[in-house]
Amino acid sequence: MAKKNESLGKTLFVVIALCLVCAIIVSGAAVGLKPIQQKNAALDMQRNVLDAAGLLEPSTDVVAVFNERVETKLINLNTLEVVDQANGEDAANYDPIAAANKPEWSTQLEKANDTAGIGTRENVTKVYFINGEQGDLETLVLYIRGYGLWGTMYGLISLQPDLNTVRSVNFYEHSETPGLGGEIQNPKWVAQWQGKEIYGDNNAEVEFDVMKSPKQENHDVDALSGATLTSNGVDNLMAYWFSDKAYGPLLDKIRKGELNNG
Repeated sequence: MAKKNESLGKTLFVVIALCLVCAIIVSGAAVGLKPIQQKNAALDMQRNVLDAAGLLEPSTDVVAVFNERVETKLINLNTLEVVDQANGEDAANYDPIAAANKPEWSTQLEKANDTAGIGTRENVTKVYFINGEQGDLETLVLYIRGYGLWGTMYGLISLQPDLNTVRSVNFYEHSETPGLGGEIQNPKWVAQWQGKEIYGDNNAEVEFDVMKSPKQENHDVDALSGATLTSNGVDNLMAYWFSDKAYGPLLDKIRKGELNNG
């Protein structure tokens, strides 16, 4: 009986020791790979920004073009001021989506105003300014997101210098149904957005619509076939992000040339 207990004890010891060794290896690998993962995530976002801005080609050196053409700024949406850092991170490393998920770094949205269905909005966002050779604003790229059929759709939208006309849009992450709502990534559907105007007269009200049988050629995008809830989600997120509860006041301040340089 003693030998059986001794054998069981040795077996348990080996199992526990093996588990500890595996845990140490996995933990070490996670720590060691974290810088690589962060670098890859940053590169992927740079690629998404260039794609939204219409600057991405198959042969594009993403890092070189991004560093040469794009100026990244952190802007407090509550004060409409440029800030050097947010939550201890500079513009290159700050993640506005992560900030939106932390109560101390975000604002809880009232249900009546939360047309995008996102619950909270980051206090500080990240905005990408792309200037021409003379230093004049050529393209502005903004984060947008909103709830679709199955989950949140994350995207970037680029605007022409009037900050009203859409240059392009890039929904880079979503969980919509392939072949239906997933068509928000279809280049043919995305191409409809180019040249559409978000606001009506005097940039006062959001006129942009995603709808079946578009009525206003300069404002409306044709809804996705068989994906009503996804189309409604895109329509709702545009209504929210370009309202006076989100980007509206910021865009107005940029138009007037009143945004500080940080």
